[in-house]
Amino acid sequence: MSPPLDIRGFRFFPGFLDRPAQEALVNVLRDLLRNAPLYQPVTPRGQKMSVRMSAAGRFGWVTDRRGYRYEPRHPGGMDWPPIPEEVLAIWRAVSGATREPECCLINWYGEGARMGLHQDKDEADFSCPVVSVSLGDEGLFRMGNAERGGKTESIWLKSGDVVVMGGDARLKHHGIDRIRFGSSTLLPQGGRINLTLRVVT
Repeated sequence: MSPPLDIRGFRFFPGFLDRPAQEALVNVLRDLLRNAPLYQPVTPRGQKMSVRMSAAGRFGWVTDRRGYRYEPRHPGGMDWPPIPEEVLAIWRAVSGATREPECCLINWYGEGARMGLHQDKDEADFSCPVVSVSLGDEGLFRMGNAERGGKTESIWLKSGDVVVMGGDARLKHHGIDRIRFGSSTLLPQGGRINLTLRVVT
């Protein structure tokens, strides 16, 4: 594992998960998604997002015509499954937080999917970081500022990389401009899985 990098306040842990750990985590997520299937969210304006989502933990982050928020149940009506221990171990290793995450958001990026610049600001405690885990195809991660606009910087995230968004970076805008579809052999059909761990309350 390479030493962490600090870029604009974002802490990067390149290659935090080796290939066997990535494969084991994908198997855990497959079991989880059988109980809480991926779905395609809709923004409050009625636009379908290009990523598909699910979650684990006490809460899942959802978006629909009613707005952006955390909910204790999947849109299908079932409770979210618990956050797997393999995922919690990553949080404990890199977050520096005394609290455990209450949500593990699961985003799946297929070919052509992206995530526009946004802030994670629906949580109550901004002293706790957001921890991001990348699996599968490489994604071009763009980092902005606390306010919209201004200079941005980008870095390619590879499978097994972990990013910690805390401190000065906690409320900075960030997003995924595109993925290199087929750049990884981790997922047989291609695509990228991104896990983001958050303290909600």
